Amino acid sequence: MYQLNEKIRDLKPYDPIQGSYRVRLDANESFLPLPPAILEEAQALLSTIDFNRYPDPAAGELCAAFAACYGVSPELVVAGNGSDELITVLFEAFLQKGDAFATVEPDFSMYAFNGHLHEARHVPLQKDPDFRLDIDKLTETCQNEGVKLLIFSNPCNPTSLVCPREDLRRLISALPDTLVVLDEAYMDFSDQSMLPEVERYDNLIILRTCSKAFGMAALRLGFAVCQKPLADALRAVKSPYNVNSLSQAVGAAVLRHQEELQAARKTILASCRELRAGLERQARQYPGRFTLLPGETNFAALSMPDGEALLRFLRERGVAIRYTGGLVRITCGTPEENRILLTELEAYWNRERT
Repeated sequence: MYQLNEKIRDLKPYDPIQGSYRVRLDANESFLPLPPAILEEAQALLSTIDFNRYPDPAAGELCAAFAACYGVSPELVVAGNGSDELITVLFEAFLQKGDAFATVEPDFSMYAFNGHLHEARHVPLQKDPDFRLDIDKLTETCQNEGVKLLIFSNPCNPTSLVCPREDLRRLISALPDTLVVLDEAYMDFSDQSMLPEVERYDNLIILRTCSKAFGMAALRLGFAVCQKPLADALRAVKSPYNVNSLSQAVGAAVLRHQEELQAARKTILASCRELRAGLERQARQYPGRFTLLPGETNFAALSMPDGEALLRFLRERGVAIRYTGGLVRITCGTPEENRILLTELEAYWNRERT
């Protein structure tokens, strides 16, 4: 009888919240649909796609549109089927069996998952009690453990905190033999990106996504940006036709609408400020129930002892949030969604007081 090998025998699939909810604030997607004019342009592109042909393996038009949007050279950009695919490729290609990789916990769970799947040695480092990165401790650990790949999100998912650019410069420079992967999935909401400096470092790969600020989660588009030798290596090891033709065409069209993208970003940031203001009011009204972490993302992170109980309470009332890494994570939504969420939170705090 065939037996699964040990590394996959007890694996569980990634478990996003499923089902129907009146309010979905769990996945950190944009609550904004694409504007009608962009949707019309996307629909017109359907007639231009040769569905009987494989897509452009280099995703040239898409990478050029991303490069123009962010002010980098197209030759430094590699497109992926979401940044999830690129994370998998990085672990598959840049680590060999037994090599050490480091994460800084809590962080995105798929980093450790991929390391396990590719039989690498995991070196987890816990963040400080305030969830900040200790750059000196992180550097020392990577040096002592011979870490080949260090990966972390900045701003962080799930803490919402951002590591300042000057700290990142110091970290990358101190680890010349370590590939440092900065997952900047939420950097459209902050101003500490290392993209303008990516060409300075031969050991740096930056990941970006179109799922958070740009409302293209359904297209599954991610990008890696790095010096040309690293970019060429990524192109060589990724699947040849990894980004489908429809995603390439629509993604390139959306990325060329920079004014609309910036307007969407401002709207999302305004919603997050509104959500955080409501949470701050409740923190004052119900002292000791939770701590709202400062953040620069499209979500709010709450540290609280009864986070799982809150998750269950809200689900029963048709509101989906996320509990991950020991933190409650709430994506900002429309004004009405934020209002409903805050109202249900009030009900939870008051229920617990009676």
